[in-house]
Amino acid sequence: MKITQKQIDIITSLPGPKRYEHFIKVAADQRCVWGLYNAGWALAGTDDGQHVFPLWPAYEYSSICTKNEWLEFKPKKIELDSLFDDLLPSLKERKTLIGVFYTPSDKGVIPNMDDFEKDLRHELSRIE
Repeated sequence: MKITQKQIDIITSLPGPKRYEHFIKVAADQRCVWGLYNAGWALAGTDDGQHVFPLWPAYEYSSICTKNEWLEFKPKKIELDSLFDDLLPSLKERKTLIGVFYTPSDKGVIPNMDDFEKDLRHELSRIE
């Protein structure tokens, strides 16, 4: 699925909760999510210093965030099986939050990890 610049502009201008809904639908449909990687995964932080693992629903959305502190990072695909079986349990163990759909001008949404997994699994079951 190729995403046009017009689609990127429209979706990234949505408020966080709407981007979250879009993320869930696209991630389930594509059966993958995207992170940023450069000899380790990119992390963000909350105002109170907690680590956040940012995720995007498509390559194009993650690539527009390869600026500033993430300039040297490249988008890397994460299959949903790996997300559910490996990444989410590891993040929970480390008490790292997930950040859904950062944009160059917005930090994105930080959902409850269990709700995020439930939302994504529900959307998967709905389309299968």
